[in-house]
Amino acid sequence: MRTSIDLNCDLGEGIGNEAALMPLISSCNLACGGHAGDLETIDKVVQLAKQHKVGVGAHPSFPDREHFGRKEMQLSFKELRDSVLEQIARVNQACLKHQVPLHHIKAHGALYNLCAQKKGYAEFLTEVLTEAYPGIPVYVPFDSEMTRAATGKLKLLFEAFADRNYEPDGSLVSRQKDHAVITDETALIKHVLRMVQRNEIKTLDGDILKTRIDTICVHGDTPKAVEFLQLLNQKLDENQINKTTVSCK
Repeated sequence: MRTSIDLNCDLGEGIGNEAALMPLISSCNLACGGHAGDLETIDKVVQLAKQHKVGVGAHPSFPDREHFGRKEMQLSFKELRDSVLEQIARVNQACLKHQVPLHHIKAHGALYNLCAQKKGYAEFLTEVLTEAYPGIPVYVPFDSEMTRAATGKLKLLFEAFADRNYEPDGSLVSRQKDHAVITDETALIKHVLRMVQRNEIKTLDGDILKTRIDTICVHGDTPKAVEFLQLLNQKLDENQINKTTVSCK
């Protein structure tokens, strides 16, 4: 039996490589005005995703373009709720316009990490999405606070990162540290194949974490993202691993 995996990528972030990336992925996380993105870009990327049969996800963040959504902002949960819902609505409206389903929701940057690590943020996002988008899957890290808060309330698809190293506790190595991003092609392929074939993640210090993975992300702003994904597609095919969008059903 052929193994399959969803390959996702963050798009609409001003890099301008969407046309090159889209044939290489099966789902995308679309910046929706918080850390990056605007209505024109959202519309173009949704059309491109429809053309390539790529699942479209909303990628809300702290409303912080200055730091690309990668720093925590001191907002009330009401302020953050209003921003997150406004961001998701932009992508959802473009999906409705072009008659494609909103495939998933995935928080970005600091918001993603806080929901993974802090119970309060996880419960906050779970409540917001349960009320506004109860049928839409959410990409989250396995065995995270978000997993615990949302299990039984939302459909969860477990995500791992092709181009990021991991700490022993399962968190991503901070971008403030050396070796946070995997830049070596051989190391990236080995990292991904271990995740897909064994449901394991090898941490930066050599520990092995058992996990569950439904989707794997390559960041669109990672240097050589296109080249990495071209090589990754080739190596997945060589290992009889099919690239496929995770079903919403």
